Amino acid sequence: MSKLSLTAVDEANYVLSGELNRYSVANLQLPKNSSTSTLTLDLSAITKVDTAGLAWLIYSFSQLQRNNISLKLVHLPEQLKKLMQLGHVENLFE
Repeated sequence: MSKLSLTAVDEANYVLSGELNRYSVANLQLPKNSSTSTLTLDLSAITKVDTAGLAWLIYSFSQLQRNNISLKLVHLPEQLKKLMQLGHVENLFE
């Protein structure tokens, strides 16, 4: 079983650590009721990522946008960067 944890640094900054894959994202949600206009997600502690992990990020992006919150990704692992390039979504989170 894959482990993934979301840790709040403060109201606008979070750290995601572990494996971002189809086994770990099923019940994971980012806070949508934040008073901040941008939520920053640090991915430096991600050890593995697959297409389901990327799909979860895109889904989270759209859910936050509905609440007028933008999602900023920082410290992306190379594996995720490659998946984003393959899916032509590398500019989505800028």
